[in-house]
Amino acid sequence: MDEKKLWRKAPSPCVSVCKFRDEGQCIACRMTKSEKKRFKRLDGAKKRRAFFLQLAERLEGAGRWNYWSRMYRRRCERKDRAHPLDLIEASRTEATERKAA
Repeated sequence: MDEKKLWRKAPSPCVSVCKFRDEGQCIACRMTKSEKKRFKRLDGAKKRRAFFLQLAERLEGAGRWNYWSRMYRRRCERKDRAHPLDLIEASRTEATERKAA
């Protein structure tokens, strides 16, 4: 599957925990209720990619990236759906390398 199609077809970052505590964010995926609704309406690979990258930063900042990425992979595998996690991790690695240089 090409990269654009992968982003366009990416499943919701929700991992079906849905407990909103920290500043109205879910304790598992760190999305707010309005972001969960907005994700469903995002059209196009660029918008979905930007959403995922922003969420990845938030998850990392909250120390929840490892938990979420494990749960998201598992959820996508169960549903036999492709996911963009490898692309997200590559983008995060590139950003870290740029900061270090």
